[in-house]
Amino acid sequence: MIEPKATPMREQAPDVRIHNFSEVPLGYSEDEAIREASRCLQCRNAPCVSGCPVGIDIPGFIRAVKERKHDAAIARIKESNALPAVCGRVCPQETQCQGVCTLGKRLEPVAIGRLERFCADWEATHEACTPTVQPATGKRIAVVGSGPAGLTAAGELRRRGHDVTVFELLHVAGGVLMYGIPEFRLPKAIVQREIDALRRLGVRIEVNKVVGRVATLDELLRDGYDAAFVGTGAGLPQFLGVPGENLNGVYSANEFLTRTNLMRAYRFPEYDTPIRVGRRVVTVGGGNVAMDSARTALRLGADESVIVYRRSEAELPARKEEVHHAKEEGVQLHLLTNPVEFLGDKGRVRAVRCLRMELGEPDASGRRRPVPVKGSEFEIETDTVVIAIGNGPHPLIPQTTPDLALTKSGNIAADARTGATNLRGVYAGGDIVTGAATVIEAMGAGKRAATAIDEYVSR
Repeated sequence: MIEPKATPMREQAPDVRIHNFSEVPLGYSEDEAIREASRCLQCRNAPCVSGCPVGIDIPGFIRAVKERKHDAAIARIKESNALPAVCGRVCPQETQCQGVCTLGKRLEPVAIGRLERFCADWEATHEACTPTVQPATGKRIAVVGSGPAGLTAAGELRRRGHDVTVFELLHVAGGVLMYGIPEFRLPKAIVQREIDALRRLGVRIEVNKVVGRVATLDELLRDGYDAAFVGTGAGLPQFLGVPGENLNGVYSANEFLTRTNLMRAYRFPEYDTPIRVGRRVVTVGGGNVAMDSARTALRLGADESVIVYRRSEAELPARKEEVHHAKEEGVQLHLLTNPVEFLGDKGRVRAVRCLRMELGEPDASGRRRPVPVKGSEFEIETDTVVIAIGNGPHPLIPQTTPDLALTKSGNIAADARTGATNLRGVYAGGDIVTGAATVIEAMGAGKRAATAIDEYVSR
């Protein structure tokens, strides 16, 4: 008989974890993984595979877990996914592979993400699975950006025998995986482990290399690269455009999380990048980045962490798991609330002036449009504000490649199936094309572009 509910994953207790940056979920034991794998129906049409942006053979790897053939399971995953330890932790499986799981029609779906994480973590303590690299082709590919799209494209192209160099503008590789996602959700050692696996495969990664400054995209192609993939992401923070956003103590989520994750603000004075959050932190936004920021604030020492979001909980774009964890940790949700001004004292933020909202007719996104309630102004006292309402495309490549076609929003215009741009030999994918999306969607774009680049350079 199939268990009706997915095997739960052990976690740190909320009152313990808000005082540390250690990972919250603790992973499956082998017995727990096998128990969960036994719930898979192994259905022939396997809708979970089509629901996965990188097309992992999900029934195949789960069957191997069930049979305790964990080496075969991770090898099967790595045929399609170069970053399984990352995806097993931050992928929104509930809306992708698990969202179309056949078992989920009548019971809880198979916990595919947890099983993927188990396989990747098993590999970390056993002999590494190194994918086969095809014979050298003599073709050189430049990959600009080492986020999930760039790393995936690099791994796929290297496996096909091409000489691949990744250019990263920061001092460490990983992009948003390193600077954007907190340690308690995605430990940096795990990201580094995945990057090291790509290096063992033969991918060269050059950090502190700002393409657009040390060399333009055109210059790379003139200097011997046969093709280029641009995966520079959405790193330009968006702001509300209301009075007081320039006050001290008002951060973009990019700065707040980068200083915490990449520059280790939580380990001050060992790392000299402190963030003095004060007693109360207000985070504006309702996505995963907002949840990450609000939960980080507690770990940095805030007594209270408040999220201000202009719609209701039903419209929150964050994953349900992240909202659940935030609530468990004591994050307060001020819903149907919209900030209209930040108030200061001696140049530093002291309060957020807000309006109550109510939901009207649906807007272009399909969600009901928030409408201000007259006479509903009120203030929330605060010591720190984090703006987490989204990001725009990183502008450097478009600015230094004048012939590159862009969309109205400033993203690179690229074919959705191949990543091809209007420039010969130049491909793009991930957030720089679509706008801010998920890690796995960026990886899917990198994988599709790699296939197209391989075909292009092999003509």
